Amino acid sequence: MIPIRALPSLNAILNATSAVLLVLGYAAIRRRDVHAHRRFMVAAFVVSVVFLASYVRYHVAVGSVPFPGTGWIRGVYFAVLIPHVILAAAIVPLALATFRLACRRRYRRHAGLARYTLPLWLYVSASGVVVYVMLYHS
Repeated sequence: MIPIRALPSLNAILNATSAVLLVLGYAAIRRRDVHAHRRFMVAAFVVSVVFLASYVRYHVAVGSVPFPGTGWIRGVYFAVLIPHVILAAAIVPLALATFRLACRRRYRRHAGLARYTLPLWLYVSASGVVVYVMLYHS
């Protein structure tokens, strides 16, 4: 079992991995490599599910972690954190719906929804890493 204190670092790694997989999946579909796209996107989805489980586990055990910074950096932190939290809540149903459309082979609707899901999911993954760095390494 992974110690609780290691979970924030694991979560940042999972978020970064998800972001990379999303970019690779996007690049694959732009090349019209549907098989590679599917593999990358399923992997991004699985990594994000593992992240979510780890994130919930950590915060059930530890609770909320206050930002230690002061001054202007505190404003920057909240400017990143607030949209991150809002979009993180929104991305769960969006990603599920996008994934479900692909599984049901409704590719036109999948592509239409993915145009919104991808950039939001990418923002949530990348900003999650930024929040981690600011919260635990500032």
